[in-house]
Amino acid sequence: MSIQPSDAETAHRKVMPFQKYKPFPKIDLKDRTWPDQEIKTAPKWCSVDLRDGNQALIEPMSPEEKQRLYDLLVDVGFKEIEVGFPAASQTDFDFVRKIIDEDLIPSDVTIQVLCQAREELIKRTCEAVAGAPRVIFHLYNSTSTLQRRVVFGMSQEEIIKLATDATEIVKANTRELVASGTEVVLEYSPESFTATEMDFAVDICAAVMAVWAPTGDEKVILNLPSTVEMATPNIYADQIEYFIKRLPNRDQAIISLHTHNDRGTGVAASELGLMAGAERIEGTLFGNGERTGNCDVITMAMNLFSQGVDPELYLSDMPRIVEVSESCTKIPIHVRQPYAGDLVFTAFSGSHQDAIRKGMAYVESGSDGAWEVPYLPIDPADVGGSYRETVRVNSQSGKGGVAFILENYFGVHLPRELLVELSPIIQRVSEQDGGELKADMIWSTFVSEMVEVPGPYQLLSYEVKSTGADRETCQAVIKISESEMQISGEGSGPIDAFVAALSQSINEALNVVDYQEYAMNEGSNAKAISIIALSDGEGQKHFGVGISANTTTASFNSIIAALNRKWRQ
Repeated sequence: MSIQPSDAETAHRKVMPFQKYKPFPKIDLKDRTWPDQEIKTAPKWCSVDLRDGNQALIEPMSPEEKQRLYDLLVDVGFKEIEVGFPAASQTDFDFVRKIIDEDLIPSDVTIQVLCQAREELIKRTCEAVAGAPRVIFHLYNSTSTLQRRVVFGMSQEEIIKLATDATEIVKANTRELVASGTEVVLEYSPESFTATEMDFAVDICAAVMAVWAPTGDEKVILNLPSTVEMATPNIYADQIEYFIKRLPNRDQAIISLHTHNDRGTGVAASELGLMAGAERIEGTLFGNGERTGNCDVITMAMNLFSQGVDPELYLSDMPRIVEVSESCTKIPIHVRQPYAGDLVFTAFSGSHQDAIRKGMAYVESGSDGAWEVPYLPIDPADVGGSYRETVRVNSQSGKGGVAFILENYFGVHLPRELLVELSPIIQRVSEQDGGELKADMIWSTFVSEMVEVPGPYQLLSYEVKSTGADRETCQAVIKISESEMQISGEGSGPIDAFVAALSQSINEALNVVDYQEYAMNEGSNAKAISIIALSDGEGQKHFGVGISANTTTASFNSIIAALNRKWRQ
């Protein structure tokens, strides 16, 4: 169904020149199966950061930066790394020679080099990789309808001959490499595959395979690039499945994908392409690449991880990966970059914060071991983050965010009623400040509003004695405004006795209607926190908080804080 705006809809608004663009045609694939497939294993990953990612930079990487990024790719676990375009750049040539001559290629890593279908470039590339233990020779030429017509002025037959002639040249020039012990794998890319007639794409790839003539376990890599992303990801999946179903000798080929992100769906296209039968993914860290970039391998790998699939890449030190990438490419990682940005696990919304707090409590209470926290698809700790960073407070936050900060940074668990009182106070402070409130500012606000509350009442000293029969007396010195007063009372415990003494001295009925006490820390740094609610003669409830290494002092201070809050209100 085609949805077009009516004349009436466009008559009174500005309209972009959409008529100049043609919709991408659908693929005639009635028996598609990919929508029912599920990705259960990681693909073969190939990083093209050092080539496609490097070409995309305003200032290409220096040899030192390429080395640093190469080392990171090895550490992360890439087994195939495209290390450059040695025939096109002396810097790339020298870098390829460096990692070969200095034996910097691990035994389980295969380097890949890119080369156009031109004889002089093929020979130069063979010089660059001489002595490497295993090499993927990535040969390409453009096959798209548009480029054949506009750029090359060549027929389909002429383009096939160009590709097969180049394959013969690669085969001839790599014989010496193979004889000297280098294992050579051919990768062929019909560049602009998505803009190529599908039957022609099958024909040219089949022709290249026939020339290379893989035998035994040796396979050709057929890389099917979405060189320019031109349609929705489901169209790409249809193209991949169509191609695979019609490719002769399918068992002799590894189907590889190289997506770009012109429409913002490079990762989705790669995922659906895997469902359509592909086995290998080329991409870059964080999607750096020409124009809008390549497939973001980290996002795709972490998507698998979040579904319980081993990504076969080690991404637990995400801060280091970000730092090396930013340093080498000079491109900052966006704060909302999936899995890696500074704010991707952070909630400012009050309802989100409350849900995260409850989800954390559920996981910590001993659920079935699965990660099930609202708004957090993965545990931030799995990528080197901290669950404490998931909640940050600004003017959009509510009591859940305040509670999360107090609980996880300071060990303070407040009753809901007190949170309801404290949250709007925190919100006002945030609105006045105009931004995010850090944990220490939330703490200082909590202390000034609930603990060290300014007011006329102050506890100077006290003494508690037992009188037997479960009764105790409390004698204390308090200060009311500028006057000191000695007070005395008796009760069933220290708190009861102190409240009785206060009630008599200020001639007002006071009753403890809520009381909590627990340790804030452990060991020698342990402090008691006391949370008390007093009810006055009018039935009004007033909370106060006391903190001290002495539990009785903490309780008495919480009562004084409650009195000062009552006075202030």
